[in-house]
Amino acid sequence: MEPSRLKERPAADRRMIKFVLMVNRQGQTRLSRYYHSVELSRRAALEADVVRYCLSRKKDQCSFVEYKDFKVVYRQYAALYIVVGITDSENELSIYELVHNFVEVLDKYFSRVSELDIMFNLDRVHIILDEMIQNGHIVETNKSRILAPLTAIDKMVES
Repeated sequence: MEPSRLKERPAADRRMIKFVLMVNRQGQTRLSRYYHSVELSRRAALEADVVRYCLSRKKDQCSFVEYKDFKVVYRQYAALYIVVGITDSENELSIYELVHNFVEVLDKYFSRVSELDIMFNLDRVHIILDEMIQNGHIVETNKSRILAPLTAIDKMVES
């Protein structure tokens, strides 16, 4: 088949989340989840570069940034920044709201989430994130449904 006649990828494949990062003000990564293949050697450089760029921006500047071949949506909550890398065709506002929803779910589960909650309960934070995003696509936003697996795990541990 000629290269010019290759089929275009479906719209669902073009719109996706590439990665989610949680970092503190010092630029230390507390959580990272990648939804597309990035070599381990390149992850540290990518994270450092993206985080440095987001941390250097002023509070009155837009939280949507074009960076290399993707966009970055970030949001600050106290000492933590949540940074999401998305494809060019993804809706920035929906990702911005997803970040807020993610923090609300964390707040509900941890009763005022902090950086220490993230560090000492990383497995639970990953479960929450996995309930919300799968293969780079948003699959759930309902807080009760997102927390259901953790509630079940916590009940099993208690008994």
